[in-house]
Amino acid sequence: MSRLPALGRILLPAIFMAALLMAWEMLVRLAAIPPYVLPSPTLIGATLINDWPLLSRALVVTLITTLEGLALALVGGVGLALLFARSRTIEWVLYPYAVILQVTPIIAIAPLLLIYTSSETTVLICAWIVAFFPILSNTTTGLRATDRNLLALFTLYGASSWQVLWHLRMRAALPYFLAGLRIGGGLSLIGAVVAEIAAGSAGAGGGLAYRIVEAQYRLNIPRMFAALILLAVAGIAIFAVLSGISHLLLRRWHESALAPPER
Repeated sequence: MSRLPALGRILLPAIFMAALLMAWEMLVRLAAIPPYVLPSPTLIGATLINDWPLLSRALVVTLITTLEGLALALVGGVGLALLFARSRTIEWVLYPYAVILQVTPIIAIAPLLLIYTSSETTVLICAWIVAFFPILSNTTTGLRATDRNLLALFTLYGASSWQVLWHLRMRAALPYFLAGLRIGGGLSLIGAVVAEIAAGSAGAGGGLAYRIVEAQYRLNIPRMFAALILLAVAGIAIFAVLSGISHLLLRRWHESALAPPER
């Protein structure tokens, strides 16, 4: 069976979304559902346009925090993974604490952090925490998954440990690292949103999640939906950019990025 053309892969989801929105609009109109219960798509779109100055500023705040948290997770996760690759002892000592950060619910950490740090710092820390472990775990796995035959070949030619790390292990770990980066990008946004909700409940913040909490208190449901749409679009954009970077780096040599054969 031949593959679906690229245009079809774009049109089919768009057609399905259009049908879903039309059904939603008809349901709201025919059932006369009030906007504070379920706003129609047209009302949400109008709210998105009318409140764009407010929502766009909040979107910028959330995106900046998300990207800063992802950058910190990138530096910390890759750096620690390189240490783990160099020393099993360091891995045995520090890896359990990384697991603790991962398994502890971020919604429970955020209120505690708000006691000791500002709302901006709390949001940044939460974005870093949830994005850190996937990058660390995937990069560590990639560094450990190097072909043993190639390792033996490098040893046979007298390569130093740093040469093995730079020319072999890091190349082998690149697909794993990029997979962890894609996961971490979405999780960083989730961590920022959760922390913003906690900060918003405490009366502080300026991101999109804070605007959602504010709209909830005011029963401005259309604005809640509009902010949620912006968050979804931001998450999709982050994933698309990171996926594009991964494809560019892997497309010429790694199986995961090569086009499947025609059938």
